[in-house]
Amino acid sequence: MIISLYTSRVVLNELGVEDFGIYNVVGGVVLILGFLNSAMAASTQRFLTFEIGKNDKEQLRKVFLMSVTIHLIIAILIIIVAETIGLWFVDSYMVIPDSRMHSALWVYHLSVFSFVIMVLSVPYNALIIAHERMKTFALIGMLEVFMKLGVVLLLVFFDYDKLILYAALLFMISFIIRIIYGVYCNTQFEEARSYKLLWDKDLFISMGNFAGWNLLGVTAGLAYNQGVNILLNIFFGPMINASRGIAFQVQSAVNSFVYNFQVAVNPSITKLYAKGDTDASFKLVFSSSKFSFYLLLLLSMPLILETERVLIWWLGIVPQYTVIFTRLVLIDILIGSISGSIQCLVQATGKIRKYQLIISGILLLNLPTSYLFLKIGYSPVYTIIISIAYSLIALFARLRILENLTKFPVKEFIVSVLSRILLVSFIAGFIGVCLENSITESGWKFFSVGGMISLVLIFSIFVIGLTVSERKLIKRPALKLIKKIMI
Repeated sequence: MIISLYTSRVVLNELGVEDFGIYNVVGGVVLILGFLNSAMAASTQRFLTFEIGKNDKEQLRKVFLMSVTIHLIIAILIIIVAETIGLWFVDSYMVIPDSRMHSALWVYHLSVFSFVIMVLSVPYNALIIAHERMKTFALIGMLEVFMKLGVVLLLVFFDYDKLILYAALLFMISFIIRIIYGVYCNTQFEEARSYKLLWDKDLFISMGNFAGWNLLGVTAGLAYNQGVNILLNIFFGPMINASRGIAFQVQSAVNSFVYNFQVAVNPSITKLYAKGDTDASFKLVFSSSKFSFYLLLLLSMPLILETERVLIWWLGIVPQYTVIFTRLVLIDILIGSISGSIQCLVQATGKIRKYQLIISGILLLNLPTSYLFLKIGYSPVYTIIISIAYSLIALFARLRILENLTKFPVKEFIVSVLSRILLVSFIAGFIGVCLENSITESGWKFFSVGGMISLVLIFSIFVIGLTVSERKLIKRPALKLIKKIMI
């Protein structure tokens, strides 16, 4: 997270605001073209984890080999669509200065092939997570981040077109990480050895049906994020994409902390459900939703209170709207953090048709609503306010659907999880605003406000935000850690 934030600053300074905006919006087009892969990735993760939970090794091998075959097909389709329809869209409709169009097209081609490599890595990445090899997952992730840091530092020493150079070096990193994932899985997991192309019609239909419904969710997510980004480009040009891109860099860095927490927890939710232990899976969803929100709140509350100061320290150059964009996207991901484990349990059931129809329908409304507000003449800030509103609606819709699917105790969830996190957030927010207004301006104000609000949050979470059993869960490792430090 720290390295990602630092590299964003260097990239912005080295590329400049305009090129930074171009990179974000062109890369967004590539992500949109990968919608099929995102749907299939969720299907692969669910089926691999489910078979491990059932301890069916033969079926696990079939699922893995079939997923590799499917992702190879997806990679070929992405290249065909990206280098025809996608290329035409970038060349014809994106608002990019003529002097930078050549570089933008190079970035587009390199981003396409970087993304294709990521597509081919999905089955191997999913296998590591399904086996809960979190140490390996963390080490490879850290290696990738440090390599990206090296790329950013190299930009300082080259006079060649830095936008193209940046995209080319990121492509090389994608290729290296793909090789590492493949070698590790081939040596560690029996089902990944002696690879051969497999085609199982029944398994393809089963995984494809699951992925097909996930496709709705992926499409909604893309419209929710990248679709709005393209709208902003059309209405305001690449400078506003730079502001939004910076805000989403902060969001991505902060959210990665919670995402990786959920990556560690979610396989256990799926495996418990696969074994038929629904009560234990419900309990884990309760705790995961709560801890995800609190972890994110601890990271984001000081940033929300001191956004402008942090952005000035971090970037030096702070484009218009960046401060308010950053605050709002942090609020948006706080709401979204509650839903991660809920969604995982829905995926574990395998019955996702109704879920995807309703949730995707809600989230897809974000794009036309944002277009309407921008067309009328509202500020670009309203696009994120609209996202927050739909995130709240989607959260309660998810709970209702999960209740129908699994008899999930929604009322208990509202009392035990939502009411507690609301109370903790209100207390911390109120005290935070008071501290922000009462502490004298100085170079140390961020650390003063951040330190005090963190202490308030920790105390509030422990006393108000957790149940007795959750406090005990935290006490044990905390006491062990204190003892180790003391020794």
